[in-house]
Amino acid sequence: MSDIFDYSFRKILAISASDAPTPGGGGVSALAGALGTAMAAMVGNLTLGRPRYADVEAEARDVTGRAYWIMAELEKLMAADMAAFSKLMDAYRLPRSNEAEKARRGEAVRDAAKEAARVPLDIAETLLEALVITEKISRIGNKMAISDAGVAAYICEAALQAVLLNVDINVTVINDPDFVAGANKRRNEIAGEAGRLRDMALVAVKERMSG
Repeated sequence: MSDIFDYSFRKILAISASDAPTPGGGGVSALAGALGTAMAAMVGNLTLGRPRYADVEAEARDVTGRAYWIMAELEKLMAADMAAFSKLMDAYRLPRSNEAEKARRGEAVRDAAKEAARVPLDIAETLLEALVITEKISRIGNKMAISDAGVAAYICEAALQAVLLNVDINVTVINDPDFVAGANKRRNEIAGEAGRLRDMALVAVKERMSG
């Protein structure tokens, strides 16, 4: 299902609502984040070429280009998340009728769970980059579309916090204290910075809407 971005949106909704194991929370968070990032790109596009915003043309172009890169990255990460979850499910299905099989299964589950935690962290870091550009475009973007920068801030931050739940659940089955400590430290840093960037973007949006 790595070509899921080629599906109709109606089909994506149907699969997501079904009993199919993927896309799950990680993939759906990436997809939602891509939609949020698209709003930042839209504000950028509505800023480019406007004489009133000529002094921020270069910055708006950089933001817009980065937004398109982020959306492409989230597409790849959605596929990676689905693959990681499938690999984890395969590991859980391994036989465990004797000690040797139990040991092999335990190692496979641990390794697969690490990947199932790493990918959501990568999604979260990518969404953090989306919030960086959203905060920037909220300050310089076309005021006629500035509310959409607020939409981007809300959606990207929510998607980021949501995907971190996949980190939280997967570290519970990883018997590797160093890995778990590192993953938790990284997720907490990302979560805190995301909230800060969201708030900064929304302050700028509300000021410019009322100004």
